Amino acid sequence: MKHLNKLFVAALMVLGLNANAQDDNNPWAISFGANAVSNRFGAASDFGDQFGGFFKAKENWNIIPSVSYLTLSRNVGNNFSVDLTGSVNQIDKLVSREPGTSDYSVSNPGDLTYYAADANIRYSFMDMIGTSWFDPSLNLGGGYTWLDNKGNGTLNGGAGVTFWFGKNVGLSLRSIYKHTFEDQAEANVPRHIQHFAGITFKFGGKDTDKDGIYDKDDLCPTEAGLPQFQGCPDTDGDGIADKDDNCPNIVGLPEFQGCPDTDGDGIIDKEDNCPEVAGLASMKGCPDTDADGITDAEDNCPTVAGPRANGGCPWPDADKDGVLDKDDLCPEVPGTKANRGCPEVSDDVMKQLNEYARTILFNSGKSSFKDETIPVLQSMKEIFKEYPHARFSIEGHTDSDGSNQLNQELSENRAAAVLNFLVENGIAKDRLMSTGFGETMPIASNKTKAGKAQNRRVEVKLIK
Repeated sequence: MKHLNKLFVAALMVLGLNANAQDDNNPWAISFGANAVSNRFGAASDFGDQFGGFFKAKENWNIIPSVSYLTLSRNVGNNFSVDLTGSVNQIDKLVSREPGTSDYSVSNPGDLTYYAADANIRYSFMDMIGTSWFDPSLNLGGGYTWLDNKGNGTLNGGAGVTFWFGKNVGLSLRSIYKHTFEDQAEANVPRHIQHFAGITFKFGGKDTDKDGIYDKDDLCPTEAGLPQFQGCPDTDGDGIADKDDNCPNIVGLPEFQGCPDTDGDGIIDKEDNCPEVAGLASMKGCPDTDADGITDAEDNCPTVAGPRANGGCPWPDADKDGVLDKDDLCPEVPGTKANRGCPEVSDDVMKQLNEYARTILFNSGKSSFKDETIPVLQSMKEIFKEYPHARFSIEGHTDSDGSNQLNQELSENRAAAVLNFLVENGIAKDRLMSTGFGETMPIASNKTKAGKAQNRRVEVKLIK
C-alpha cells in the first residue's frame, strides 16, 4: 500500500496533461482520494438512531492517511454514468449495539484489511438545476467487499455532490450505504456506509482544432474558432463567422453577408464599380448625376443630360433653329424641322427665281446666252446658294415657230445651258435637273409676237 500514493500522483499528472475543457463533452472521468468506513448506520436498529453517529468520525469512522480509492466513470448519456470503484481501508473500529439496550460500543476487530470493488449507475442533476459548478447526484449499484479473506456481496445506494472549480476538475464528496443480506451478526462484512472525498478529472473529449470546443459541438472542427460561432473562425472580426461570410478577410456588414459597402449605396464593394462614391444599382454602383444613363466618370457633361453618342453631352444647335446640328443639313443657317434644319424655299423665293428666269435671253435659235443675261444667272445662283439642300428643276419652253422636233431639242438644250452655268458657278449638280417641253406648254397665244415672246421662256420649279 505504501506505493499507492505514487501511483495516484502519476495518474494525476497524466490527466492534467491530457484533460480538455467543457465537461459536457468529456465522457470519461477519474476520481481519487480518501475514503472512510463506518458500520454505525448498519448496527442501529431504529431508523432514527441510524443517523445518530453519522458524523462522529473519531468514534465510528475508519480512515487511513493515504489515497485510498479510485473511480473510473463513463457517461452513457441522458445524465447517466457508470462508475467502477476500487477502494482500500484499515478497519480498527467496529460499532456494535448492546443487546436489549440502546447503547453502542466500539471495538477493535484486529486491524482488518478492507477491500471493495463496486459498480454503480449514477444520475446527475446538474442539468436539471441549471448550473455549471454544482453537480448533485444519486447512485445505485452493487459490489463485493472483503475484510481480510472474508467477503460479502452488497447492494449499494447513495448520494454525492461534485463542485466543479475548473473546466474539468472538481471536488467530489460521496456517501454510499452498502447492504448485505446476511444476518448482521453472522455476516462476514457488516452493513456499512463508505464515504468518499477526492478530486475528479473529466477527459476524453476530442478537439481536433484545439480551440476549446469539442468536435461534436464544433461546426468547424478542423479550423480553430470562437465559442460564439460554435467553433468557427471569424478572420476579419466583423461578427460574422467565415462560413457565413462572403468576404471573410474584409470587415463587412451582416445585411451584406459580411461584405463591406464603403459608400453606403447598398451595393457591396466587390460588385461596385465606384466603391467610394454612392451610386445607383443600375449603374453598378456609380453615380449618374444628370440621369442620362451614363456614369459621371464616363460623362463629358455629368450635370447636363446628353446622349452616349455625344459623350453624355447634349447635341448642339448652332443656328438655334430647333434642329440639332447632327440632324441639321444647314447647321449654320436657321431652317425648319420639316426641311431638316434648312430654310424653306418660300413661294416668294420661287417667284423671284422665275422672274429672273423669264428674263434669260438666248441668241436666236440657239442655246447660248446673250451677254446681258449673265448678271441674271448670277443672281439666280446666289439664291440657289442660300438653300444648299433644296433641289430644283429647270424647264425650257419655246414658241411654235419651227418644227416640233427642233423646238423640243432647243428647249432641252436651253434648260441644260442654264443648269451647266449654275454647276460651273458652284451649285451642286445633284441638286439640279433640266428638261425641255418644246412648244407643248404655251402660256400665251403663239399668234402674236408678244405671246410668242412669253412662250419662249425658262421656268424653275422646286423639287420636293
